[in-house]
Amino acid sequence: MIEKKKTLWQRLGPGFITGAADDDPSGIATYSQTGAQFGYTQLWTALFSFPLMLIVQEMCGRIGTVTGEGLSGVIRKYYSKKVLAIAVALLFIANTINVGADLGAMASTTQVLFGLPFALWLFVITVGTVLLQIFVPYPMYAKFLKVLTLSLLSYVAAAFLVHQDWMLVAWSTIAPAFSWNKEYILNIVAILGTTISPYLFFWQADEEVEEEIEHHKILGFGIGKPIVVKSDFKDLWIDTGIGMFFSNLMMFFIIVTAAATLGANGITHIETATQAAQALRPIAGNFASLLFMIGIMGVGLLAVPILTGSASYAIAEAFGWKSGLSKKWREAPAFYGVIILATVIGLFVNFLNIPPFKVLYYTAVLNGLVAPILLVLILLISNNKKIMGKHTNGKLSNVLGLLATIVMFAAGVSLFLF
Repeated sequence: MIEKKKTLWQRLGPGFITGAADDDPSGIATYSQTGAQFGYTQLWTALFSFPLMLIVQEMCGRIGTVTGEGLSGVIRKYYSKKVLAIAVALLFIANTINVGADLGAMASTTQVLFGLPFALWLFVITVGTVLLQIFVPYPMYAKFLKVLTLSLLSYVAAAFLVHQDWMLVAWSTIAPAFSWNKEYILNIVAILGTTISPYLFFWQADEEVEEEIEHHKILGFGIGKPIVVKSDFKDLWIDTGIGMFFSNLMMFFIIVTAAATLGANGITHIETATQAAQALRPIAGNFASLLFMIGIMGVGLLAVPILTGSASYAIAEAFGWKSGLSKKWREAPAFYGVIILATVIGLFVNFLNIPPFKVLYYTAVLNGLVAPILLVLILLISNNKKIMGKHTNGKLSNVLGLLATIVMFAAGVSLFLF
């Protein structure tokens, strides 16, 4: 039987969704603050982080594809359970803080658009995201998430609605500029903590397994060894490559928009994505502000399930529980229970009266602690022939993977030096 040729859209899946989810409302706030405070001078980070993100996420996707297990399941089987426990605990804390920031951003944006109290929208959005994950079948849910990624295109449109110095934009992208001061360095750390995030590692590996379950290559997580062919890895590279490029491109346009509007008009301090959207209105007009808000809502609905889902996958596999969005509630109650717990804790984060910028900072700190540990384990796994067979890393993957590990370690250390 001749396999039907896939369209480009059909090739896009876990990698594309993962990349788009990286530009969540917390990320939008970080990138908006970058443009507002530093103008175009940190645009080079979008170009710098792209190959590192691509290699790391490709390794994670390949691990899931080859083993039929998520990262947590593989680490539990072959490596230190103590290290896994620490990493998963920190991941859960970081993710729930991030969920809280994202839920708050969506509720605040909805309140601006439609009125009614913030607390009401926060409750409605929280319940809605939980119900989607529990009751919508995985194939439909995956398609829903993929469509939501397109909401990020609103930031491309917003960038072209305002005047830009495109020559300066191009130069700032390819010619790194450094200012050795606390604010500049900490913002670089925040960007790295946002782009190379542990929850993305777990999510993509697990969603590659979900795709294999959906296509009947295995019965469930860790149940059977999937038969992989050359086209699987070609699809993985295309999907992940486009996903990470899309992620960094959207980061680029958010910084560009904020630099040309907020920064150029003396607005240098942004704490939330919604604040950035509102600040745009008197400068760039209602339409640009509306596009910014549409992006916040769309990518928030995309990112929150991925944040809670990745934490749930990690915990469920660490304890050997049945897991997966392809399973019904009665088949994996503990897995869905973690999703509910993470979302509810995220909801209550919004009532702690912690300034939004500090929420982002604490999340970056935790990501800076977790990421290097996980990157070392990912490099060990992807070079282990016992686990990966003939699908171990090439030289380029190891060089860039090691560079990503060093960069994230340096970023984590930097947070404690300033």
